[in-house]
Amino acid sequence: MTSPEHPSPTPDPTSKDRVYRSPMGIVGGVALLVIVVWLGVDALLRGEGRTQWLALAALILIVPLVTAFTLRPAVHANGDRLRIRNPLRVIVLPWGQVAALRSSYSNEVVAKSGTKYQLWAVPVSLRARKKAARRSARAAAGRGDRGGRTGASAGFGGLGFGAPRGDVDADGPMRAETDKVMDDLRELLEHGEHAESAQGEVTVRWAYEVAGPALAGAVLLVILLAIG
Repeated sequence: MTSPEHPSPTPDPTSKDRVYRSPMGIVGGVALLVIVVWLGVDALLRGEGRTQWLALAALILIVPLVTAFTLRPAVHANGDRLRIRNPLRVIVLPWGQVAALRSSYSNEVVAKSGTKYQLWAVPVSLRARKKAARRSARAAAGRGDRGGRTGASAGFGGLGFGAPRGDVDADGPMRAETDKVMDDLRELLEHGEHAESAQGEVTVRWAYEVAGPALAGAVLLVILLAIG
């Protein structure tokens, strides 16, 4: 079950965190922030009267939201628990409270209470999945072709020139990066769900440091637009 908005302190983890973030989200967020700040500061310096106030309100509203949805998301995992930092919430789930980790059109964790939490920092890329599937199919076809020529290759002085190349994934099908992250998390869940240190309650904290400034900017913008 999920605790109130003011969770009780969680015990210190017994292993170092693995941190997962979206590189493309960070790059896109930085680029968008540069554009927004540049336009906003320019309006503040060059604008007059009401324009300056509108620019200030827009900056107060937009900058926290862009930061929250691009730079802020992260997933921290160790042997005891999963900590999800989403745009507007921070969720801490001891592995003992995790029922499943699911991947479809989004990656999410399902608590034993039935509540689902999306992993914003680990977005699903259908394009990456298709690319990995094509590479895996080509690698499998290559292994099959080389297998058919094994006798001829191995017979060349018995030196094994027919051995697979190093660029073939010998461990099985190739995987998209975010799917590999989910595999890592499932492995941590499998090893930690029954550990005594991985028990406890799910805690949720709202990101008031994001919601507060954004709400203030929105209110100021509405007031400025209302008074014309």
